[in-house]
Amino acid sequence: MGQEKAKKSLTQEFFDFLKTFGVIGLAIAFVIGAAASSLVTALVTDIVNPLVGLFLPAGDLAKMQVNATSVSGTTSSFRYGDLTGHIIDFLIIAFIVFLAYKVLSKHGIVEDKTKPAS
Repeated sequence: MGQEKAKKSLTQEFFDFLKTFGVIGLAIAFVIGAAASSLVTALVTDIVNPLVGLFLPAGDLAKMQVNATSVSGTTSSFRYGDLTGHIIDFLIIAFIVFLAYKVLSKHGIVEDKTKPAS
């Protein structure tokens, strides 16, 4: 008979799981990502929207909207300014992730998927 593996305790199995799947690193990345997202959202809401709003009649990008009246006479507001602010927010976050990826791949911390496999 072959050698049997030593039985591990539940705690040992749990820590092996954390190491194998990099859960701690993932959790840290999630927390940092949430903080960065919050920071970028504040930047867009508090700086970019009012700055762009200086050149808009509404005075704030988030307040830009189109009102449409339905056949029944009710009015609907389409807040395209708020949507535009969220798109700017997304683009800034995506750019930050791209820059982080470039730096990490340059230092060999992550695999550069853009280069052909050799």
